[in-house]
Amino acid sequence: MASCRYIVSDVNAAVAFYRDELGFELKQQFGPAMAIVTKGDLSLWLAGPLASASKPMPDGSKPVPGGWNRIVIQVDDDLETVVAGLREKGAKFRNEILSGPGGKQILCEDPAGNPIELFQPA
Repeated sequence: MASCRYIVSDVNAAVAFYRDELGFELKQQFGPAMAIVTKGDLSLWLAGPLASASKPMPDGSKPVPGGWNRIVIQVDDDLETVVAGLREKGAKFRNEILSGPGGKQILCEDPAGNPIELFQPA
């Protein structure tokens, strides 16, 4: 199982988003500090402000949500339908659906601003 860590600003909001909107399962939660959610072979570690992973680095820089590295979730249903449903629930997107030789993709953001690529193969 692959594991990935996202820094989030609110663990409970992140858990609700990944569980309720993207179909992840909550495996473990350590209060407001951290949670682990899974989907298929992916284990996603959601580290909040109280987690050790959120502590400043020796040079003083602080881990923050966002950036461009991302997990990719393959969508089995029609991507346009999935996006429309997420938009109705207030999800934010960085772009519109793009089509390429391998399929279609769009970048959604979790409540902390971390990108998630939703991908539908051709």
